Formats: sequence, structure tokens, C-alpha cells
Amino acid sequence: MNRIILMGRLTRDPETRYSQSAEPVAVCRYGIAVNRGYKREGQPDADFFNCVAFGKNGEFVEKFLKKGMLIALEGSLRNNNWTDKDGQKRYDLEIVVDHHYFTESKAAFESRQSSYQNQGSMQNMPPQNSQSSQPQADFSPIVEDIDDDDLPF
Repeated sequence: MNRIILMGRLTRDPETRYSQSAEPVAVCRYGIAVNRGYKREGQPDADFFNCVAFGKNGEFVEKFLKKGMLIALEGSLRNNNWTDKDGQKRYDLEIVVDHHYFTESKAAFESRQSSYQNQGSMQNMPPQNSQSSQPQADFSPIVEDIDDDDLPF
């Protein structure tokens, strides 16, 4: 059985090309960085994988995924072997992706991207308070003077 499930951020924008066959097929390549669950001193805290998606799946990636997006993917591991022009044996591992899943909202991604872009111009500005004095829709303000006897649990 050869199945792999990963969650991480795209390290570069997807690059799509089409096959030269009678019916061209999309071949989309991109990279993903996956954080390790632990970090040892002197060791990297992420692993980097090359991914490829074919056909409609590749067209989906080209249209909806961008560098920095947090995604989950499911696919299989493929080992490519070849001999280069100097006669050296080479190999490469890549993930052939069958399914992609969004793991953050579009608004969260765009907010993070804009904060990265504005980070240089905002370094000298004081931090803004993220809490508003007005309650947000669907939320009620916390009442501070409730007795423990009034709580239902």
C-alpha cells in the first residue's frame, strides 16, 4: 500500500504545463513544507516535498492554490530513477497528489499575505488593539458580576 497524507504550506506558486499528447493533460508541480512535530537542536523544523498533480486535479491546483497557502493533500509516493547526461544515476522522490483540501479560509490567507506585504511599512507603527469595545455580531459581552451560584454547571 502506498498512501501519504500531508498538511503544510506551498513553498512556491504552482507551475502548470500540458502534455504533448493528442489530448493534452495538465501537469502541475509545486512544493510543500510540512512542519515536524518535534525539533531537535541543530535539525530543521520542516520537511520539504515536491508534488505533482495531473489532469483536472492539476488544473484545480493552478486555479486555486498559491504560495503560502495551508493545504492538506492525499496521494502516493513515487520514486523516479534516471541517468543524467553525464552518465550518473539519479533519483527523485515526489508526491503524486490525488486530492487537495483547503485547511484555512480564503480570508485568513489573504489577511496573512497582506500583513506580510505591509510588514516592512508597519514596523515603526505601534501595535493595534485587536479587541473592539463593541461586541461582534453573534457574540454577547461577558458579564463580569455573575455569582458562581448563577452558573448552570
